[in-house]
Amino acid sequence: MSNSPLEGAQEIQGMLVDYAKQETVEPLKRLGRYLGLGVAGSLLMFLGALFVGLGALRLAQTFFTGSSFLSTVPYLISLTVLGLAMALIFLALGRAKRKVAPVTSDRI
Repeated sequence: MSNSPLEGAQEIQGMLVDYAKQETVEPLKRLGRYLGLGVAGSLLMFLGALFVGLGALRLAQTFFTGSSFLSTVPYLISLTVLGLAMALIFLALGRAKRKVAPVTSDRI
């Protein structure tokens, strides 16, 4: 008998620790990386939308000046541009979701 019960228990403990790391720590690291990229992408998309809206507003303000009703037209134009951009993003997301095959789980 080369293995004593103490060595067997230590081996089981080592296997349990390795399994716990594999099933908890590593997926959490991947999730954190994925979440970080998602937050960074969301921030960049927000800044891009902000600058596009501001640019559309300033461009429209060069054509419509005055203190009458025409002074509100640039704001309506920039709102329309942002609305169209949002609609295009939602259409692209819907198209991307249809392309991805649904995930079926055989394991229950």
